[in-house]
Amino acid sequence: MSFTIISQQRIFRFPHLQLNNFIFNFTFPLVFSSSIHISSHSSNDAESLYTSLLKKSTHRSHLNQIHNQLYIHGLQNNGFIITKFINVCSDLNEIDYARHMFDEFPHPYVFLWNAIIRGYSTHNKLENVVETYSRMQQAFVNPDAFTFPYVLRACGALLAVGYGRAIHAQLFRHGFEKDPFLQNGLLSFYTKCEENSRARVIFNRLRCRDVVSWTLMISGYAQNGQSMEALRIFRDMRVSNVKPDWIALVSVSKAYADVEELYQGRSLHSLVIKMGHEFEPDLRVALTSLYAKCGQVMIAKSLFDQTRAEDVMLWNSMISGFAKSGHANEALKLFNDMLSTNIQPDSVTVQSSVLACAQLGSLEQAKWMDSYVQNSKFKDNVIVNTTLIDMYAKCGSIELARKVFNHIKDKDVVVWSAMIMGYALHGRGREAINLFNEMKSAHVRPNDVTFLGLITACSHSGLVDEGWEIFASMHNYRVEPHQKHYASVVDLLGRGGYLEKAYNFIIGMPIEPGISVWGALLSACKMHRHVNLGEYAAERVFALDGKKTGHYVQLSNLYASARMWDGVAKIRVAMKSRGLVKDIGFSMIEINGKLEGFRVGDESHPRWSEIYEKVEWLETRLMECGFAGDAESGVHDLDGEEREMSLCNHSERVAIAYGLISTCAGTTLRIIKNLRACVNCHLATKMISKLVDREIVVRDANRFHHFKDGICSCGDYW
Repeated sequence: MSFTIISQQRIFRFPHLQLNNFIFNFTFPLVFSSSIHISSHSSNDAESLYTSLLKKSTHRSHLNQIHNQLYIHGLQNNGFIITKFINVCSDLNEIDYARHMFDEFPHPYVFLWNAIIRGYSTHNKLENVVETYSRMQQAFVNPDAFTFPYVLRACGALLAVGYGRAIHAQLFRHGFEKDPFLQNGLLSFYTKCEENSRARVIFNRLRCRDVVSWTLMISGYAQNGQSMEALRIFRDMRVSNVKPDWIALVSVSKAYADVEELYQGRSLHSLVIKMGHEFEPDLRVALTSLYAKCGQVMIAKSLFDQTRAEDVMLWNSMISGFAKSGHANEALKLFNDMLSTNIQPDSVTVQSSVLACAQLGSLEQAKWMDSYVQNSKFKDNVIVNTTLIDMYAKCGSIELARKVFNHIKDKDVVVWSAMIMGYALHGRGREAINLFNEMKSAHVRPNDVTFLGLITACSHSGLVDEGWEIFASMHNYRVEPHQKHYASVVDLLGRGGYLEKAYNFIIGMPIEPGISVWGALLSACKMHRHVNLGEYAAERVFALDGKKTGHYVQLSNLYASARMWDGVAKIRVAMKSRGLVKDIGFSMIEINGKLEGFRVGDESHPRWSEIYEKVEWLETRLMECGFAGDAESGVHDLDGEEREMSLCNHSERVAIAYGLISTCAGTTLRIIKNLRACVNCHLATKMISKLVDREIVVRDANRFHHFKDGICSCGDYW
């Protein structure tokens, strides 16, 4: 849009009026109940009178009476009075009346244009602000310093980048480039439009940066995902001895939360208290989110309990924090508390609660959440339904996940990818590939998550050739592989026994192999007992991160499988010297919608004697059926549990025993295990499923296993 600006001045003359007989209708308030006698017939007296009357107006009827009197006394073209009239109309929510008055004025000058533009801005009619400003330019009326703030605000809210840049040019043309208030308006406009680089240029040229200037830059960077830059600006602000306000501190808190900088976040909290802003509601929300995202959910909960406002963002911060920190039960309890207090959740609330259900692994809880969604305003929300697909897949029902998928009408790439990832989690490689073909037929372009799911599905299904072809096809869709893709390919080749090919693949990577890539090779070497290559992979892993227990465990397992006891001892010493302790295994089983947990050696359960009796019965039946576990694997598989305990007492077998004594015949047992299932328990569970005629679904650290009639869905390929 082009703008033509010319200088223009108008002079308005108003007649002398006889006001001594001017009496308002009795329906006006008391101020109009008596006759008004004006001794002077000057225009100033008329303006003073009507300004006073307009200030005391509270209804449209008052405006109508004043409007009539203006016509009676020939004041309908008095620019000063009409400007006040338009402002009062706006204040009384009569913006259409204001526009009517404006349109009646024959040649409005800048103050009238400002009044109507201000009215539209006040009532958030931002398109009208821009349209009116354009008309102002067509009328060759020069804007002033009071015009631009409203127009810049409208451009920022409408993300009208091009129009806003033209306004920026007009600021220079009219000599307002050094006006600090307007410069801050430009900063606000550019940051809202995610034009932080342009905002930074303006900011750097400011001679006098006030707290608003600093706050706008910090907020712009923080809201647009440039947290580190926001924190650098905040540091410079402190060095410049400009005292931040609570608005700036909210953005700084968000930036610390996004980078999960707990130490500096605590320092910020101290500053908030020192400055007396600790009771500011928005800051409470920001600090709650900060602590929740940094895993300090108890501190976050303490802040939350002190506030307990009906602010859905505060509840979202807490629920999301619990869910992402692995406190699924607490997240769901908070969601139920929210519903019971009649606080309406938004889509973010529901997504976080669905995530908590997925972590919990309870199919009954998942069904309840699905029922809630289907009976709410979110039933057609694509994002929420996508999280339901993920939830059902992680709760063990790929069929219900597919049912949700089928009911989504407009499937985008995220929906398709979620279903493919679900198939990958359950080791259904063929179904994943078939769905990918359907996706292509629907003309939906795959993304990096799609390919990660496909390669993982092939890896968990032994489809080495198919997985390799899918990886090679990524460039056809201009999708750049990341570390996870390379790690999945190494896992694919390694599981299939192609260790040398996996190693050569790593050496030929165009990017530096990360810990996940070398970790996948180490896992494959442990699986196939290739000591030399496994040692090399372990060296690379430890060079990148020497504090992950699982990699030490895998290398020790590899040594143990080769009966290299000196190597086992060396790893144990290294772990002890670094203060590393391997995870203790536990299993949970869902009984009547409730999860019960079991650890090795824990005899605290009230039905322990019954459980132990059932475990012994199962062990006896297994032996009678010729079960002979892999003793070496059972003793040395460090993905298993405490080696000192009998193999039959591994936590998943204890959970199975409890499930058998707690449910009716034929009931599916659903078990969640925090570690990868050991070889012995995998073999035993297959046989148990046939002995007791039950389907047993086990979710271990990597994937799902569906045991039925002595067969596992993984095909012993896990």
